Amino acid sequence: MRHKLTIAVPRGALFADTLDLLDRLGVSTAEVRENDRKLLFEDAGIVTMRPSDVPTYVEHGAADIGITGKDVLLEQPEREVYELLDLGYGRCEMVVAARTGDDALAESLRRLGRMRVATKYPRVAAEHFAETGRQAEIVAVKGSVELAPLTGLVDGIVDLTATGTTLRENGLEVLEEIVTCTARLIANPVAHKLKAADIDALLRKIREGAA
Repeated sequence: MRHKLTIAVPRGALFADTLDLLDRLGVSTAEVRENDRKLLFEDAGIVTMRPSDVPTYVEHGAADIGITGKDVLLEQPEREVYELLDLGYGRCEMVVAARTGDDALAESLRRLGRMRVATKYPRVAAEHFAETGRQAEIVAVKGSVELAPLTGLVDGIVDLTATGTTLRENGLEVLEEIVTCTARLIANPVAHKLKAADIDALLRKIREGAA
């Protein structure tokens, strides 16, 4: 991949596993690991960013390929990128959760005909409740979504959880599972054509490593 493909790498929960994957593919990540604040590593062909920004950079060709969570792709279906491969790591569940032992969601639905739900994933949440025939007022939040039902702002939340620990520690419980999310490899459509040989070679290496 060196000097051939530029890859958008997500900071945060997927960062360490993504760097490990790149090392196995023969891409040196030493400089990336040694520089917490630096974002662009031209020699390695790596640019690092928030997971939610990866599809934007890949769509517009600032990176040929990228790695991000399926949750990001579900929330940004308008992005013109190709989803090439489920990488398998970073497994989380998108869930509906509420205060433990509380019937606020169902009660609001019975009493008001709708429920109020906080989430960082308004599109995913709205589609889930629409598909299950329930009316929900979606409150978009950026920070700790667990706080919203505890303060009475909402009846419940839609969020990602890996183990459920954070939910339990905040007195919340999972009521429904919406979708399983893992890390995905995506590509810019133009790069997918012009650099097909390099991308195909990368895919073979990843699949061989998983075999």
